[in-house]
Amino acid sequence: MKMNADNLEDTLNENEIEQYFKEFKIVNDPRITRIGRVLRKTSLDEIPQFFNILKGDMSLIGPRPILKSELNKYYPANQDKLLKVRPGLTGYWQSHGRNNVSYKNNARQNMELYYVDNCSFIFDIIIFF
Repeated sequence: MKMNADNLEDTLNENEIEQYFKEFKIVNDPRITRIGRVLRKTSLDEIPQFFNILKGDMSLIGPRPILKSELNKYYPANQDKLLKVRPGLTGYWQSHGRNNVSYKNNARQNMELYYVDNCSFIFDIIIFF
């Protein structure tokens, strides 16, 4: 990310800010450097999360780590359910939806909650491969 990327008003236009608050990501985000684009496209930016797995803060497979600001996209009962499961480096949403599934129509939320309701060793193996 470029310097001061967290200062949304200084780095994004009005449409980009609106898109960010709807989906928590921006198509062609101007705050990302060229190197950052390569790292994200190849998912190499996920490597530091392996340290979190080794520490026991994350699992290899599970729902995506969620920001507190994203929790309001889930119903209160589902928030508690989602937070009871250890987040994962990858999961059902990433392997079966990723950029094609969004918060807009509750598809991402439903996929994350489907994993929570159906998590098992076999399901994790299917997601992994």
